[in-house]
Amino acid sequence: MTRRISALVGSVIATAWTLLGVPIAANAQSANSGMQTGASDTGMSTLKEIVVTAQRRSQKMVDVPISITVLNSKQLATANVQSLADIAQLVPSLRFDSQTDFFQPMIRGIGTAVTTSGGGTDVGIYIDGFYSPNPLASDFQLLNVTNIQVLKGPQGTLFGHNTTGGAILVTTAAPSTHPHAEVKVSYGSFQAQRYQVYATTGLSRNVAVDIAGIFSKGNGFVTNIVNGDSHVGAYKNWTLRTGLKVRFSDKVWALARFTDSQEDDPTSMMINSNTDTSINPTTGKPWGIETFTVPGTYTTNPDQVALNLPTFATSNSAIAQLTLKADLDFANLTSYSQWRRENSNASENLDQTALPIFQLGLPVYDTTVSQEFVLNSKRGTRLQWTAGAFAFSNSDQWRTRIDTYENTPVGQLALGGSGTVTQNYAVYLDGTYALTPKLFLTLGARYSRDIVKDAYWRTFFTLTRNYVPSIESNKVTPRAVLRYKLTDRSNVYASYTEGYKAAIIDVGGSCQDGPAYKCNPIRPEDVNAFEVGYKVSGAHFSDDAAAFYYDYKNLQVSEFLGAAQAYIVNAAKSRIYGLEDEFRYNTDDNHVQLSAGVSWTHARYVTFGSVVNGAVVGTPIYASCPANPATLPPQYVQACTTAPGAPPSYDYVNTSTVLHGQHMQYTPDITATLTPLVTTGMTPTGDYSLSGNLYF
Repeated sequence: MTRRISALVGSVIATAWTLLGVPIAANAQSANSGMQTGASDTGMSTLKEIVVTAQRRSQKMVDVPISITVLNSKQLATANVQSLADIAQLVPSLRFDSQTDFFQPMIRGIGTAVTTSGGGTDVGIYIDGFYSPNPLASDFQLLNVTNIQVLKGPQGTLFGHNTTGGAILVTTAAPSTHPHAEVKVSYGSFQAQRYQVYATTGLSRNVAVDIAGIFSKGNGFVTNIVNGDSHVGAYKNWTLRTGLKVRFSDKVWALARFTDSQEDDPTSMMINSNTDTSINPTTGKPWGIETFTVPGTYTTNPDQVALNLPTFATSNSAIAQLTLKADLDFANLTSYSQWRRENSNASENLDQTALPIFQLGLPVYDTTVSQEFVLNSKRGTRLQWTAGAFAFSNSDQWRTRIDTYENTPVGQLALGGSGTVTQNYAVYLDGTYALTPKLFLTLGARYSRDIVKDAYWRTFFTLTRNYVPSIESNKVTPRAVLRYKLTDRSNVYASYTEGYKAAIIDVGGSCQDGPAYKCNPIRPEDVNAFEVGYKVSGAHFSDDAAAFYYDYKNLQVSEFLGAAQAYIVNAAKSRIYGLEDEFRYNTDDNHVQLSAGVSWTHARYVTFGSVVNGAVVGTPIYASCPANPATLPPQYVQACTTAPGAPPSYDYVNTSTVLHGQHMQYTPDITATLTPLVTTGMTPTGDYSLSGNLYF
């Protein structure tokens, strides 16, 4: 609670700096907002229509038959959103979970906890139309963002593979020929500092440039109890981006961007010990011992860690992008060309104690090349359509090492690693036809071809590359929607969509697990989604409500075997359904605005467990090993090596029991947000506002 109050104080200070120091910037943000306000004929404030690109073309949000949460620049600023993962505080049904510095978004229970070479996510992230496939780049500092759209439900037609749960679309400001500059400075608890600049201008009537930068640093809130270091969580991050926009004619323009960023932020690595009493899955009662009992220094305090070696997480990314738009008379063409490189290095204390048991180093090298062409029909016809072609190739190389001996003559030891090249080629077509002035039918489909090749794992210590066979798969994901226009400002719709997460090769696990050294077959995840919804957008009030049902199968799940071994299998099938509602309201004078949302999600595993290589692999139970493992029921396969009479220990227990009807992980039944905003309007000394954000 102390940290939250301190963070709020920091946010208030940041807002004061922005409002008192640069009132021009506040006005510019309002002008670029996805949800704006304006004066009606009566002089009173009204909610303007929100425009989104959820169907790869600009449309009023009320007319788009998809559940969408839209966050404009003002909402992001007032909620103190600094990185993408922070938007979870504003979006019902959305979570960002992390495994070290790998961030995995999850929407309505659909996501993955798998981190492996070529693994990917279940929620696609797009920045200015460009796909970002790497979980290491899923959380990033936000640069001059105009709006963020969170599309809920599978987007397998227009946004492709690995959008099983949905897509997150980030839109930033483009260079302008009208000179503009803004500076923002904030200071918070634990010496948290953030400096942000943006400037744009025209070099000529048809050429504009811009530059944006963010630098943030702080001491973090964690203390290392081993040496009393209160700066063990200190971080220092920066991002710099520049753009050049050239208009060749009234029908053709291009935008080139280059982004360079670097992060040195161990926050996600600051993990403390867990001493909850584990549960005996046969009785539902505690084993009677703690799950973590080691004769070393450890802590369970979330503000503390026990580290005997430096723990860090660093990353560097370089991104080059080119957007080309052309009016072809019969349609509008957009081309997205991208090259990106993301390198990271992390060192994690796996036992979370001060004992020198095992410190894992994990450098990762990731390179992506992608190209997409999108063709949109002209407005004003009964048939509105979008067609496209997409191709990308991602090279993912993981190294592993032992950092336990870093401060000794032995030093860091190369342990192993793995690598893959993942490719996707796709074509898609999606169209909406006005059957009557009020009734609209949307049909779409995407054909995708997925390839994983040049996959290998490295032999321990010798680092010899061991290549495994490539895999290929084809997938068609359809979409069908029926929408009825009740009024000019309200719609109801019913939709069916299909999405999938591509098949992967388990080069980080089963491929290198002896004695078989055989890769588990890992099929694509699939989801069939049904949704009905109602949308209304009035002068001062808008509301989006939806009910959804998902049939989610072939979940890719990690199974731990103990002895530092693990593998990935298709271990589960789930059924998810729920209700969701989001609304916005503002008063006539626009001095009071309110955004709120609530979601109820019933997510259960229909089954959890599968047959792998002839044996039943059931639910992994991370439990304590009793002093005498022989006392366990015979159906439990023990990874424990505890000898009879020895003290109990903590290890992985894999069961052969298949569970049914269990609550899905990372999926709370209820999520809710409430964001009030009160403003004074322009006064002789500036425009002042007070806001808060409640997230459950």
